[in-house]
Amino acid sequence: NDFLDGQSTEIASTESISIEKIVLPSNQPRRYFDAKAMQELTTSVRQHGILQPLLVRAIDSEHYELVAGERRYRAAKEVGLDEVPAIIKDLSDSDAVEIAILENLQRQDLNPIEETEAILELLSKRLSQPREAVISLLNQASHTDLKSADNVIRTSEWQVMESSFAAIGRFTPESFRSNRLPLLKLPANVLSALRKGDIQYTKAREIAKIKDAKDRQSLLDEVVASDMPLRTIRERLKEAKNDQSSQKSKKKKVDQSDIFLKRMANIQSKIKQSDIWKDK
Repeated sequence: NDFLDGQSTEIASTESISIEKIVLPSNQPRRYFDAKAMQELTTSVRQHGILQPLLVRAIDSEHYELVAGERRYRAAKEVGLDEVPAIIKDLSDSDAVEIAILENLQRQDLNPIEETEAILELLSKRLSQPREAVISLLNQASHTDLKSADNVIRTSEWQVMESSFAAIGRFTPESFRSNRLPLLKLPANVLSALRKGDIQYTKAREIAKIKDAKDRQSLLDEVVASDMPLRTIRERLKEAKNDQSSQKSKKKKVDQSDIFLKRMANIQSKIKQSDIWKDK
């Protein structure tokens, strides 16, 4: 399928259809939209209309399911357009999902978590395996002897994976495994903020280094509210680390002092109980 290989939808004929006949799919790679970017797009649509057609597929004689172009669709609804340009394609459920994922990935405007989850979903569908199995395959490949005769890289599964990353165009399987999969292990509150687009992933990874949940949430709230620079976040973490080291050092000194006093008290007690005082 041309669309699955990332070729432009402009090669197909465009029709004008009623926006009221378009429905959103149940699963979309994108979950959050940047408010500023959406406002800019809405302003553009108000002035110039929809410049790039939506991609839809017929679901019955009267309605179409949106496959690609949700931001344009939302902007058109906001502006109040009655009709929008669209390309109507006959697509299976699987093809429709793959195209939606690839269209979003190739536009490069998903946040890192959405992008990571979208890629895993794409691989899951192309390999017909659950997400956990896809992650396992990625990890397995990184620990496999490249010269082994039964190397996972030689399998048909790995070929599908490599072709998928080639279509995406911004990752290799190894760079995706090492740079993006760790994001899924972030603390829940940091992961939620990243998924919403409240913070950049570089900031999220720094904040996640804070072990204490309350301290982590406090800094996270401050970063989101003030858009604190990454440099400042790192300075705050360094200060907190130094404070912890200082507190541990003080506690160690106090503990050592307590031990000394307890030993002295024990010695005094034993001396008093000893017969040595009776021997002039």
